[in-house]
Amino acid sequence: MGGLLSRLNEEKKSTDKSGILDVTSTREITGFERLKEKVHTKLIDDMPPSIMAETNMDKKRSLLRDRILAVVAEESPKVNITLSQREIDGLSQSLLDDMIGFGPIQPLLEEEDISEVMVNGPFQIYYEKKGKLVLSDIKFKDNDHVMRIIERIVAPIGRRIDESVPYVDARLPDGSRVNAIIPPLALNGPTITIRKFKKEALGIADLVRFGTLTQEMAEFIEACIKVRLNIVVSGGTGSGKTTTLNILSSFIPEDERIITCEDAAELQLRQPHVVRLETRPANIEGKGEVAMRDLIKNTLRMRPERVIVGECRGGEALDMLQAMNTGHDGSLTTGHANTPRDMLARLETMVLMAGMDLPVRAIREQISSAVHLIVQQSRLKDGSRKITYLTEIQGMEGDKIVTQDIFRFEQSGVDEKGKIIGRLKPTGIRPKFASKFQEFGIKLPPTIFTDTAKGW
Repeated sequence: MGGLLSRLNEEKKSTDKSGILDVTSTREITGFERLKEKVHTKLIDDMPPSIMAETNMDKKRSLLRDRILAVVAEESPKVNITLSQREIDGLSQSLLDDMIGFGPIQPLLEEEDISEVMVNGPFQIYYEKKGKLVLSDIKFKDNDHVMRIIERIVAPIGRRIDESVPYVDARLPDGSRVNAIIPPLALNGPTITIRKFKKEALGIADLVRFGTLTQEMAEFIEACIKVRLNIVVSGGTGSGKTTTLNILSSFIPEDERIITCEDAAELQLRQPHVVRLETRPANIEGKGEVAMRDLIKNTLRMRPERVIVGECRGGEALDMLQAMNTGHDGSLTTGHANTPRDMLARLETMVLMAGMDLPVRAIREQISSAVHLIVQQSRLKDGSRKITYLTEIQGMEGDKIVTQDIFRFEQSGVDEKGKIIGRLKPTGIRPKFASKFQEFGIKLPPTIFTDTAKGW
């Protein structure tokens, strides 16, 4: 707990030896902050052991709040400051968040409508709400304050961050994804990016309601999962790939063995038979790393019926394709790309990153035989997220992979509020793999591939 203290009155230079700006040097310390620091110090120096030993978090929070209020009442006269009840409540909540929560950003993490929180150093905090970025008036005290919160995030899952390892991927207890990067790499100060996930997992009906896809597309995707097609969810940063992957995985039958491989475990599968694997970074001696490629290779020895890789970023794409091509049909993964054709090019590049000296044609043959469908997810300019393409991989023609769009989004304009006008529609082409639906006894409406979808 002693690590929670910082020396607010210490004189600091405006830059350190590396030339990194120290923004804390320009802040004036208020009486309110001095009171908060004195209360914080008193709490740490004289905290009843029974409170810190309490394991029930609700009870611990209640006991700690009562103790904070008592200390605030005791210390306020000493700094000659009188607080309103609202200020007292705010101060006690702030101290509570600092001691057992995630500091000033705790209220943002608790707000349901906020999907992402971005800490750009101690004094600039943005959040994403309903697809739009908003600058918050919340601030940390200084760089050390941000560092303490980062350490609180990464320590419980056995990760570390320091000058030798200045960036880390982690997760919060609720599964939210966290990336942190610190000086000297982050010039604005310690930086945190948190991708939140809803406490209640979304379903395909929610995506239809949001306009992310149509009911026809939802029925088609569900059929594709059930007939064990290999699917890649493609999209840019923040487009909703992981959310879509979660929803796609919900269609996997409950009697199948699913194994997931992730850098930071965040998938929320509801089936009873799920084995979750997570990569591990190297220790302080540079040993003990378990990379994504290692996980996927080990997965194939674990009798998986479905393999789900949270995201392919490099050479593990080769192992994923080989798994798809060797009897593990129905596997799923995501990748960063702006169009289905770009996703194919990315897969080629990632396979080459595996260090195998393979000819491009051989790589393309591997891709075309492994991947059946690309689900392209996009975040549009108005902040909305849509599945803009459902694209079938049909095979090879010469040296080129042949693709065919089954559904796609067509934009027709922008309204006076800046909202994009358009609609998702079938192209009228029946996929080659449609015969598999009959083999599995799945009957889709005969009009599903015809242009009867309505705009919004």
